[in-house]
Amino acid sequence: MTAAQSLISEELRAQLEADYRHLHAHPELSMQEHRTAGFIEGRLSELGVEHFRCGGTGVVAVLRNGDGPTLAYRADTDGLPIAEETGLEWSSEATGRLPDGTEVPVMHGCGHDTHVAVALALTRALLEHRDEWAGTVVLVFQPGEETAAGAAAMVADGLWDRAPRAEAVYGQHVMAHLAGTIRLPVGTAMAMADSWQITLRGRQAHGSQPHNSIDPIVLGSHLVTRLQSVVSRTVNPRDVAVVTVGTFHAGTKENIIPQTAVLGLNMRAFTDQVRDTVLAGIRRTVEGEVLASGAPEAQIEELYRFPACVNDPEESERVLQVLRAELGEDQVKVVEPVTGSEDVGVLASAIGAPLVYWFNGGHPREVLEGDQPVPGNHSPHFAPVAQPTLDTGLRAALAVLLSRVGH
Repeated sequence: MTAAQSLISEELRAQLEADYRHLHAHPELSMQEHRTAGFIEGRLSELGVEHFRCGGTGVVAVLRNGDGPTLAYRADTDGLPIAEETGLEWSSEATGRLPDGTEVPVMHGCGHDTHVAVALALTRALLEHRDEWAGTVVLVFQPGEETAAGAAAMVADGLWDRAPRAEAVYGQHVMAHLAGTIRLPVGTAMAMADSWQITLRGRQAHGSQPHNSIDPIVLGSHLVTRLQSVVSRTVNPRDVAVVTVGTFHAGTKENIIPQTAVLGLNMRAFTDQVRDTVLAGIRRTVEGEVLASGAPEAQIEELYRFPACVNDPEESERVLQVLRAELGEDQVKVVEPVTGSEDVGVLASAIGAPLVYWFNGGHPREVLEGDQPVPGNHSPHFAPVAQPTLDTGLRAALAVLLSRVGH
């Protein structure tokens, strides 16, 4: 039995699983995590842990246990505007409102429920075994990861002035690979991302009189197709970039050519040079399609931006050895960076601390090797198996922290 395993009692495991089910059933949208923050605060109060609100719906817990290193562990808390289709007994029936007031279903479709449950169990395990470690651990329950707002909000609200400054920041994300295994990128871990809203303006007319219109739906349709060539025809094939149009809203009735069409677009890249190339290509393509349609100038609104998530190479190599010692050599693999994005790096870069962020597998082998498509993050079918996913996440977090603060 490892040192981390010795800190995990059956009672703790039962609460870990119960907290996960509760959190999964009650997701909230980014920067609206009021109930979630209250639940976290309730658990921390039960444990008698020093804690405070930060960044609106963020919560920070500080575990002080004498002299030693000061480390931070981060868990994100927000859900997504997705109608859940997992069939779990604890499926979400929650709803929320988008910034424009639209009511939408909400689901923990990216696994942040597992992140919070693991962080709460980590807190309890460290408190119940103070004789096994010395130092300070800062638990950062961060809102608004999905909109790149939460980490910046917590830093702006004085996170590192109100909590001890960490010497290193750690965290993990559940992913759609084999449960019980860890994947760790060394160096660049996740892509930078930009999200834009593009409003195409046309001229409204009766559906029977298209010659009197400038049709923003036709314009938008051409634009969506043309945007797919921005990456393939402007980015070196040895580089990586992704352009996705995730929303397209237009019109109120089938016989009315509408005045506007609104597209939601997301772009990913690993370097500033590729990012600049792709964003310039997107702007150029929008302007060209608008000109070809005889439409007024489009409105491009930059919604938010994720910086690249970069693991500290030296600390990553050390963590790699810790995780392999804890879980087994074959259970922990070094992987290439992924095109998903994260704002956890904002917490570390704000104080110049090294970051290590790893990926925790959430699917059993029968799902990965079955006949059906494997549900990934942001799918309505994404349902990480509770065990061994939760245990692996908790053991990994404990092992990494104890490797620095443990006796």
